[in-house]
Amino acid sequence: MRRIAMFRSLSIRNYRLFALGQLLSNPGTWMQRIAQDWLVLQLSGGSGIALGMTTALQFLPMLLFGLWGGALVDRLDKRRLLMCTQCAMGVLAVGLGVLATLGAAEVWHVYLFALLLGLITVLDNPGRQAFVPEMVDREHLSNAIALNSASFQLGRVTGPAVAGLLIAVIGSGPVFLINGASFGFTILALAMMRTGELNTPERASGGRGRIREGLSYIGGRRDLVLLLALAACTQFFGANTQNQIALMVNNVFETGADAFGAAAAFLAVGALAGALLAARRERPRLRLVLLGSMGFGVLQVVAGLMPGYVPFVVVLVPMGIAFMTYMTTINATFQLSVDPHMRGRVMSMFMLVFLGVAPLGAPVVGLLADSFGPQASLVIGGSVTVVVVSALSVPLFRLKGVRPRDLVRRRRPDAERAAGERAAEEPEPVPDARAEAGTEPLRRPRTAEAAGASEGGEPRPPEDAVSRT
Repeated sequence: MRRIAMFRSLSIRNYRLFALGQLLSNPGTWMQRIAQDWLVLQLSGGSGIALGMTTALQFLPMLLFGLWGGALVDRLDKRRLLMCTQCAMGVLAVGLGVLATLGAAEVWHVYLFALLLGLITVLDNPGRQAFVPEMVDREHLSNAIALNSASFQLGRVTGPAVAGLLIAVIGSGPVFLINGASFGFTILALAMMRTGELNTPERASGGRGRIREGLSYIGGRRDLVLLLALAACTQFFGANTQNQIALMVNNVFETGADAFGAAAAFLAVGALAGALLAARRERPRLRLVLLGSMGFGVLQVVAGLMPGYVPFVVVLVPMGIAFMTYMTTINATFQLSVDPHMRGRVMSMFMLVFLGVAPLGAPVVGLLADSFGPQASLVIGGSVTVVVVSALSVPLFRLKGVRPRDLVRRRRPDAERAAGERAAEEPEPVPDARAEAGTEPLRRPRTAEAAGASEGGEPRPPEDAVSRT
């Protein structure tokens, strides 16, 4: 079995700079998230609806303008775009920090800054997603995506813990100011890159049909449509886990900001572990999308049933692993499965679904928490996730011709361990059950000659876009 280097993509200079900038900047981002949630709770008297409204306003622009943002990203220099968006985010963080430090912040101020931040992410999120393939070769792409997630989750481990201590000692305002300064690391890293070493694709031309072209491309790919539906259903409650944790800590266990930061850090520890495990995989596996999202829903239910703070935070670790397994796998699948000139639009649709459902789910989570309690909110959310993922698995089974038990049964462990090294595999003797669950792209052609075309004759992603195990 060939050993997969966990940090192999860091051998590329431009990506190494980008990863270092993100590593130094991400803790500030999570510090602000904790400070923002806690500031809203303090200003609103612990209102779950107010907390949900803040999250909704931050993600609403992605829902409304995400497709437009992706079309624009395909037409712009992504490195320069990211320098502008990171600078704008830093200015917003400093502005809110000044208000909070002076004691002049009100709930509507937080709402306004959350909305403005959401407008910037309409360009920043698809821009960052589409920029990674420009820094690394295709063979390193899956690893680079996983390391990006690991860096983000490492910030999620350290940021909340530091934020909780700082909020308890000096208040929320200085935390926003620190985050504003942290954006300078990413801007500096982008400025130091060697532009001649970037794999810059041909930019999309202008025109009103760019968004429609992107929608047509996605609509012609049944595998992408299925994964988008799965992401939307999982994210409806999953994107608001941070809010649920805040409500559990503040309203159920009645602890302080330091306990909130510690709980968020426990979730991030699991997410970091899941991201590092994903970095060891050479290719994404569709099976892990289902198992990760299903496991996340089950663990939400378990967390909601925990009787005390300590067992609650312990459950957050495997919850983080399950969520990151699902997230990194589905992200890499999209990145590896689309044409380069369509990547901005496809990733904007992915981010629209991945983040855009948060404005819909956040008020629902807040309403459930205010009506039935935060624990019931977790249990209901996890139960809905399990039911929906189970239902969406049915059409996946039919499209792939596999049986449900193949998801958890390893019929060929040796083949699974060596999956990334083979381009083809002997068919199974049972009709329509030729491969393990999640082992090949949906509706994969039967012959190598047909591997470049879909059933309707449209170009398909390369055969090795998604691992066959």
